[in-house]
Amino acid sequence: MRLPYFIAVSLIFLVSAGLSLLAASYAVTEIEESSELAVRRSLDLKGHDWAEVEADGLRVVLTGTAPDEATRFNALTAAGTEVDTSRVIDEMEVIATSALAAPRFSVEILRNDSGISVIGLIPASENRDKLIQRLGNLDRTVAVSDLMETADYPKPKGWDAAISFALEALTHLPRAKISASPDLVRITAIANSQQEKQKLERDLTRTAPPSLRVGLAISAPRPVVTPFTLRYLIDEEGGHFDACSAQDEKARDRIVAAAKNAGLAGPYSCTVALGEPSPRWPEAAEKSILALFRIGQGSVTMSDADITLIAAEGTDPVVFDRVVGELETELPAVFALHAVLPEPETTNANGPVEFSATRSPEGLVQLRGRLGDETLRDMVDSYARAAFGSDQVYTATRIVSDLPADWPVRVLAGLEALGQLHNGVLTVTPDTVELIGLSHEEDAKARIAGQLSDKLGEGQEYTLTITYQPPPEPEDALPDPEVCEARIAEIQATSKIAFEPGSATIASDSRDVVNQIADILRDCGPIRMEIQGHTDSQGREEMNQQLSQARAQSILNELRGRRIPTSSYTAVGYGETQPIADNDTEEGREENRRIEFRLIRPEPVASTETGLEALEVEAATSAEDQTDTTAPDADAGDQ
Repeated sequence: MRLPYFIAVSLIFLVSAGLSLLAASYAVTEIEESSELAVRRSLDLKGHDWAEVEADGLRVVLTGTAPDEATRFNALTAAGTEVDTSRVIDEMEVIATSALAAPRFSVEILRNDSGISVIGLIPASENRDKLIQRLGNLDRTVAVSDLMETADYPKPKGWDAAISFALEALTHLPRAKISASPDLVRITAIANSQQEKQKLERDLTRTAPPSLRVGLAISAPRPVVTPFTLRYLIDEEGGHFDACSAQDEKARDRIVAAAKNAGLAGPYSCTVALGEPSPRWPEAAEKSILALFRIGQGSVTMSDADITLIAAEGTDPVVFDRVVGELETELPAVFALHAVLPEPETTNANGPVEFSATRSPEGLVQLRGRLGDETLRDMVDSYARAAFGSDQVYTATRIVSDLPADWPVRVLAGLEALGQLHNGVLTVTPDTVELIGLSHEEDAKARIAGQLSDKLGEGQEYTLTITYQPPPEPEDALPDPEVCEARIAEIQATSKIAFEPGSATIASDSRDVVNQIADILRDCGPIRMEIQGHTDSQGREEMNQQLSQARAQSILNELRGRRIPTSSYTAVGYGETQPIADNDTEEGREENRRIEFRLIRPEPVASTETGLEALEVEAATSAEDQTDTTAPDADAGDQ
């Protein structure tokens, strides 16, 4: 049976349409797969394995997260080399960039006679005008050079404390360079003397905030010694220095080594100073000390280029002549030797020829003995009253003829030396000047030796027996921080601060220990102190650290409750990280559970140049390159 024409045409059309759709679907799938494979291969060759490719008809969709914008663009370019760029659909993302880290804020301040300069990078919120004003108030006669830059970031923790301490320190330091950053202040300065250096170090250490690390490099110039003096004696007790000067540490070590080889006994002091008459000073000192040792006993005095060698009475003349002759030949050309072999003493029927002066601890001075005439007696009396006070002098001298021609010089030089002692006795004879006494100045003996050598001249013998005694502390003086630390340690050695088990509550029987420590700290004034908490290793490390911090803070709070100024104290918990005993025994664990009081000491600052010129050179260099002025890394944290 034949189908109607209309139905046959319709069937043929439907079959053709189906075949066409099937062919089109196959073609689209083929295009999608080939495009996707080509783009995938291109991305892999470029290293973009993070990108995903999906073909949707003629479209090629790229997805995934690129590490940065440049990588995303590179992936798009790679895909565009395989298919038309209009077919590439970009649905890729880029990892969000983190916020820029804040820069390292720091300032460097240089102060000297020429002015004050400040350079560095500071937060924009810092009151710049106020900072410059405070620097200008230090010395209104000089200008302040402002070379600072700013950055719009918040002030880091510790910034204000560092800047305040740096400005406070600068008020005491007319010649200094201070580098201040949020966690560290480095101070390089020049003091006028060793005593001022020690005072500055002590005061700066006391006043620094406890959370701030401080580095100190304060130098004192070498003193100038005039005349440049060395005096070495050998007696029955061995060898010792009355005075010793050297131009540098190497020369000092050389002189001291020679003295040790010549029987140096007991403590000694040798001043490194300026003023040596010759670079060959240590060589002359070595040979002179050795010559005295070979003679046996006596003294050798070097005053600039003049050397006086005085043998002890009874020295063998043959030995004396041989040693003196060899020494004269060996000495460097600039030095002149005067050698004395004393004659045996003769008895004077009229009593000893001498002048004496005594000075009591209360300051009373008595003058006795022989003077040559009325003029000399009036001169000595007037000098003594001017030196010691008119109400403090009692004169009981007598006039005697036939005294040595240099008697006035010897008497007045001896009185000048006596005036530098707290108390003592001066005895002047034709053969020697003897001074015995006590001084509160460490360098008094060396200074007096230099003065007597200069005034008495070569060939004159003198004897110094001067004892150094530290000056008494003022009644309101604060004890040294080291003394405070030691006293607290003594208390804790016998009485431990204990806590309730597992808590930061102080045990009731330990409160008396805290009271004793508080009494010590009250007397010590503002010192930088770290209150350390320590535990044993029982339990989790994190819990132990938290417990040790809580216990250290509890002690700090107890001190505050006892009205102890604690602004310079800090509480730090170290947990189980610093054991002092074995944690495997109960006794060891008990020792490790402790509270310690430790001074926060300044950090040493290495410095190869200490002169003011070096500070100026550093400042000039920093002004040209501010990136070099940043302080060291802060990772060390609070002490």
